[in-house]
Amino acid sequence: MAKICKIYDVLIIGAGAAGLFLAANLRGKSVAILEKNVTSGKKILASGGGRCNVTNRRIDASNYLGDANFVTNILKNLDFKDVLNFFGELKFNEQKQNQFFCESGAKDVLGVLLKRARQSGTQIFCGVCVKGARKILADENGQILEKLKSEQTEIFEVIAENGDKFYAKNLVIASGGLSYKSLGASDIGYKIAQSFSICVATPAPALVGFTVQKDEFWFKNLSGVCFPAEISVVCASKNAANRELKMPRKFAGDILFTHKGISGPAVLNASLFWQKGLIAINFCPNFSIETAKKSKKQLSTVLPLPRRFALEFLRAAELRDKPYGEYKADEVAKILRLFAYEFAPAGTFGFERAEVTKGGVDTDALNANCGYNGAHGLYFIGEVLNVTGMLGGYNLHFAFACAANLAKRLNAEQRRPS
Repeated sequence: MAKICKIYDVLIIGAGAAGLFLAANLRGKSVAILEKNVTSGKKILASGGGRCNVTNRRIDASNYLGDANFVTNILKNLDFKDVLNFFGELKFNEQKQNQFFCESGAKDVLGVLLKRARQSGTQIFCGVCVKGARKILADENGQILEKLKSEQTEIFEVIAENGDKFYAKNLVIASGGLSYKSLGASDIGYKIAQSFSICVATPAPALVGFTVQKDEFWFKNLSGVCFPAEISVVCASKNAANRELKMPRKFAGDILFTHKGISGPAVLNASLFWQKGLIAINFCPNFSIETAKKSKKQLSTVLPLPRRFALEFLRAAELRDKPYGEYKADEVAKILRLFAYEFAPAGTFGFERAEVTKGGVDTDALNANCGYNGAHGLYFIGEVLNVTGMLGGYNLHFAFACAANLAKRLNAEQRRPS
């Protein structure tokens, strides 16, 4: 029988926002984090364009795609002020859409997380690629028993690809999703969930730009053009009777044309709720066509749009640029598409460009503490869950909220010697 050298109270897979925040808030526990990358918090460093938008003043379940009751239960444990207080030594600016950005940058946000985690006694093992995990039994002396006996203590065994093994009484999966592959994204969280018979909703890119089909190839001629617009997308949800409802949802903000299609904040938020089908863009949300009717100027001059866009729109619609009153009825119909331009995206820019992953570990299998009911001591927190927030600090806040909730649960447990 093999001898176990150490059994941690808490073993965390993933040194990202959720994993580090959990470690930083644990007290009186032996804690270790296993991180695939050679350094911790790579995605934190990239968040908010390097300025790290850690939270939002308007945190609410309506800003998330996922089970509303589960999300509400998690969010009630952490207010935006709690997040700012945790990072109290740093200064944050509240900017548009009520986001809080770190004045000195994401590097300092990560620095606080690492410092607090180490102050709690956490060991961080970087460059450890986890292969799998299972639950075993250990006796009081720490010997693995191959034959299961109900009177023995259950622990988790985590196996790395290089053969190293780690043991813990509580195992927390905070490994994130598949977005930002270049930053070392991993599907190990999904694999561990499935090995314990937990359902995983198919992961998909979210907060990502749309590619376009042939009819919208004219978008590509506008690469670099950016302006405010409003996007409508039909969202599927379920009511109290578990019946699927389809409701339109609107997202206001900048849109950005690229060589691949269309992106920008409004598009990214729409991508979170889009499920293959039509979307509609109002290119002039604050403009009345009556203004154009009264003007004798060319349409491209009257419209509150970049002239480059207006001319390309008219060219794609096979229209000349002239005063609105000179257009015929069939031509006016084409112009009015500016206020409800419907099209079906070909797809998205993919995981390489996605800021987050939607889909993931089924929250129906978890309790209020993000613990799996079928295996005591097994927890899933953060982006690995089938909960995804909109752009604006919502995803980092959710990761922190999951961690804060679980920290309270684990801190309440009486520590037992290893």
